Amino acid sequence: MLETALQLVSQYGDLALFFLLVVGIIGLPVPDETLLTFAGYLIFKGHLHFPTTLAAAFAGSVCGITGSYLIGRTGGLYVLVKYGPYVHFTPERLEYMHAWFERFGRWGLFFGYFIPGVRHFTAVVAGTSMLEYPVFALFAYSGGLVWVSTFLTLGYFLGEEWSRLGTRIQHWGEEIAIVVVALALIGLGIRYWMKRRGRK
Repeated sequence: MLETALQLVSQYGDLALFFLLVVGIIGLPVPDETLLTFAGYLIFKGHLHFPTTLAAAFAGSVCGITGSYLIGRTGGLYVLVKYGPYVHFTPERLEYMHAWFERFGRWGLFFGYFIPGVRHFTAVVAGTSMLEYPVFALFAYSGGLVWVSTFLTLGYFLGEEWSRLGTRIQHWGEEIAIVVVALALIGLGIRYWMKRRGRK
């Protein structure tokens, strides 16, 4: 699947990247981070242009995660139980994702992009939880923008090293997620501390 996906992006550029991200985020086995990093490498080589590639990748992530949200909101548990096994969405994983969403709430939509196996289902769970669309869009779309920007930039700065490190890129998502979450928690902690200090 990886070789086919890379070949499609090489041949059809932004259009292929858009469609592959749509189906990848919905749940098909597409190596999303690797594709984005490869697209960043193609920008480095001058075969793609950053603004249009960023727009295509962001649009793909938005369409994919919105599709997942609509599946959860309209079909809900019936669709998940009936068709979930086709995309490796088992009842056990559904239970885990509901618990994960309850714990991290709306921020799960933002940070879920960076965790392989999680971003595919956060929007579905948000839909089944009947989360309001404006709230969903705020967290999911902003998370998508940070996600695609991160890996496109990574591919650009890796340059020719992209091919040597390509097999590790999927795992970097979790490491980047830890850094992003840590920075967010620090920011929230500072904000809370400043509010408490202001009340004194």
